[in-house]
Amino acid sequence: MSQQDASNYPAEVKAEVLSEALPYIRRFHGKTVVIKYGGNAMTEDHLQRSFAHDVVLLKLVGLNPVVVHGGGPQINSALKRVGKEGTFVQGMRVTDAETMEVVEWVLGGQVQQDIVMMINEAGGKAVGLTGKDGCMIEAHKKLIADPKHPGQWLDIGFVGDITRIEPAVVKALQDDQFIPVISSIGYGEDGQAYNINADVVAGKMAEVLGAEKLVMLTNTPGVLDKNGELLRRLSAQTIDELFQDGTISGGMLPKISSALDAARFGVNAVHIIDGRVPHCLLLEILTDRGVGTMISSH
Repeated sequence: MSQQDASNYPAEVKAEVLSEALPYIRRFHGKTVVIKYGGNAMTEDHLQRSFAHDVVLLKLVGLNPVVVHGGGPQINSALKRVGKEGTFVQGMRVTDAETMEVVEWVLGGQVQQDIVMMINEAGGKAVGLTGKDGCMIEAHKKLIADPKHPGQWLDIGFVGDITRIEPAVVKALQDDQFIPVISSIGYGEDGQAYNINADVVAGKMAEVLGAEKLVMLTNTPGVLDKNGELLRRLSAQTIDELFQDGTISGGMLPKISSALDAARFGVNAVHIIDGRVPHCLLLEILTDRGVGTMISSH
């Protein structure tokens, strides 16, 4: 919806919308919301603007949004320019030394600064961070189980598992009314950079910050069953069944695993929502109309 469309609504309709948001604003005032930003919402102009306005509005009405972003399409484009093709194993990007260099300058540079600029242009005060800032994300090399050879492990390069998150720098920025924008890059004790799945970073960040909500933007309406129907609510038991029968696979694996872990470790609500819907964040957080799947630990 454009601003011009919205301006045509009668004043009483606008008042009704605002009054519907009031109980949500009251309930979530002062609470942290971690938002995983990616997919179409990150690459289409009108959705970028919608996202930035939503984040700024959430901050202005008293919530504390923290943005964690990936940048898969942008990394793929940059790799093509240097003659490399991205490959994935179980939803994780295989990352050799050259790919890691590209990931660092794309995520920690181009993509992050674009998001910071968008939020600032929408009236917010965003600050970009990587795992190096404030020793925020410590990581070590991730090995993944080889499905063809039980008991053996696959080395997929400089892909990291999170060892520890130190949230002090994020909390300090929040207290000063800034909006942290975090790239999913961690660092080992020796200073080695690691590419970490942004869903995993968002989930762990939500746990460590004691977030009220974790909201993950995707390119689907949410989690779908085998018939393509939206599953509006999922529990841990249902998710285990969906893993086993192959309904959840590929890039959705780390997303759902991270969402479930966050729910199990104290995040009150985890939402996987359709980032292709304009103002999806406001719809999910401040209205009665959900636009995705909600995951609970039980």
